[in-house]
Amino acid sequence: MNYGMRTTIVCSFKEAIEKTKDALTKEGFGILTEIDVRATLKKKLGVDFENYFILGVCNPSFAYEALKAEKEIGLLLPCNVILYGVDGHVVVSAIQPSVAMNMVKNDKLVKMAREVEEKLKNMISAII
Repeated sequence: MNYGMRTTIVCSFKEAIEKTKDALTKEGFGILTEIDVRATLKKKLGVDFENYFILGVCNPSFAYEALKAEKEIGLLLPCNVILYGVDGHVVVSAIQPSVAMNMVKNDKLVKMAREVEEKLKNMISAII
């Protein structure tokens, strides 16, 4: 099942993270969490892992409206954007909110998910 939107860019991993954060901010998203999976796995398990970074992002206006419409929606928030390296490139991938909302039988949330998805698509397009 396809549940993400992605692009591949050629730059350093650090630069890809910064470009992604900038593009998210321009689309109205706040960055709530930043998880350096590589560093976390090294610290917790002592294992080496590839560059892998997770950004937990949220558009405050949409989040507020979603929470008013459905209290349990917090289980699906925030939206995740991931970055990882493949063959000298960086893949940037964002969740498709409309896919996640298919399990929530709430028309208002499905409509909002489509709007958030459009903003995430804009972000993906902006970092190419």
